[in-house]
Formats: sequence, structure tokens, C-alpha cells
Amino acid sequence: MTKLPISAFIICLNEEAYLGNCIESLDKCAEIVVVDSGSTDGTIALLESYIENGWPIRVFHENWRGYAGQKQFALDQCTQPWRLNIDSDERLDAPLRKLLPELIAASEAIVGWRLARRPYLVGYGYTPVHVHERRNLRLIRKGRGAYDLTQAVHEGIVPTGRVEDAKSGSLLHYRPLIIDDQILKENKYSTLKADQHFALGEGTTFLRLIFSPVLYFWRLYFHNGLWRCGPSGFIEAMTGAVYAFLTQAKLYQRKAAERYPNFDDAGRH
Repeated sequence: MTKLPISAFIICLNEEAYLGNCIESLDKCAEIVVVDSGSTDGTIALLESYIENGWPIRVFHENWRGYAGQKQFALDQCTQPWRLNIDSDERLDAPLRKLLPELIAASEAIVGWRLARRPYLVGYGYTPVHVHERRNLRLIRKGRGAYDLTQAVHEGIVPTGRVEDAKSGSLLHYRPLIIDDQILKENKYSTLKADQHFALGEGTTFLRLIFSPVLYFWRLYFHNGLWRCGPSGFIEAMTGAVYAFLTQAKLYQRKAAERYPNFDDAGRH
């Protein structure tokens, strides 16, 4: 198979259970860069087995720099004219794999492509083609974008030039966490997001505390179409609303504690 001039780059830590199917979907890429931050499961052995079978994988070991810093390090190791950001629990679906040659043959005026992502919902499976998350810039030309290192979570490439939406295809996100584990993940991410805003001196308002979760739910459930996925879609949208609420609540409490330091005034009551 003729390889496409694309470097796919992946950051990982203990992703043995997911990484194999990700790599298998990248068989058209001329290079696969994997940056591991200290896996203790079978991730490294898995990668070595693929390398022994001729896969163009280059493995780097790098201490954790944060999401944006780690992905920028991975991006810097790529050698091909195009670079594809993909997580270890993501896979290219068949339409996107078919579209890749067309995307990288775009005119020089286009420096990158935004790709849709379809999550796997517990009790449902992958969402339908027309039910996906917002499109994010994942495919970028060499030297035409870099990560914003101030972003603690939900990091993205900042392009220097025109970016378009891929007309078809999706990244498939396979990490079927039950709500017990998903809430822990949302708690972690909301802490990173709140700390990021707090470090910049930003606060929130009572209205944002009320309406941010509502709007987040509306976007996922109605605009993105999760209503089509039954109870599983409703749970996914509600989980997003919880993330939005936790982010605003944590930011409010951080600013409130700064203005009104906590102390036990029981003697006054």
C-alpha cells in the first residue's frame, strides 16, 4: 500500500487496551509518532510488536508536560508534510480513511482540516454519522500551527491560515466508561479548566453558574443530535452539563475563597 505523507501523532499512558485499534486505522500514514509518559502496562510491548511487524512507528519517552505541552512535543517530532492529531482511544472510520488523499491534496491556501468525532455510548454504540461532536482541527500542514500552551485541557492547534471542515468521515472515540468513571473524568477535567481560568484572574457569575450547564446540555442533546440515541444520548448530554456546572462552581468557589477567606466564626452565632 502506498503511504500518504502524513505523520499521525499520539500521546499515551497505559493505553494497551485501546491503542491497537487506533494504530490499525492509521495504516495509510507514512509515520506514526507515539509519545509515552511512563506506561506500566503492556503499552510499550504492544508498540514494539507493531514495529517488529514493519509498522512505521517511532516511540518517544517524555515526562508529562500537560496535555498541550505533551502534544506539542509529539507534533515537533513529526517529519511528514501533514500531521494528524489522534488520541489512543480514537480510530479513523472508513469514510475518513478514504477521504485522506483528497484532504492532503488541497490547495496551499488550506493549512488544515477540522474533523468530526463520534463517541461510543454505553448501551448504544457509536453515534450515527450525523450525530457527532463539534469539529476540531486535527489535520495540519507542517509549520502551519502549534498548540496554545496556556490551555490546561481541551487543548487544540492554533493555525496560521485557512482551515476547512472535512465533508465526510469521523474520528471514532471508543472509551466506554460507565457513569461512575465518567463523572470522575469530568471532575478531573473541570478542575483543570477552572484552575486555568482562575490563574488568568477570571471569575464567573451567578447567571453563568445557572445557564452554562443548560446551554451545554442543549448543544449536545438538541444541536448535536444526541436525542436520537435514546437514554444513552441523554446520559451523555447530562454528563456534559455536569462538567459545565462543575467548572463554573469550582471557579466561583476559588474566587469566593479569595475574596472571603474561610474562618470559623461560630462564636458570633
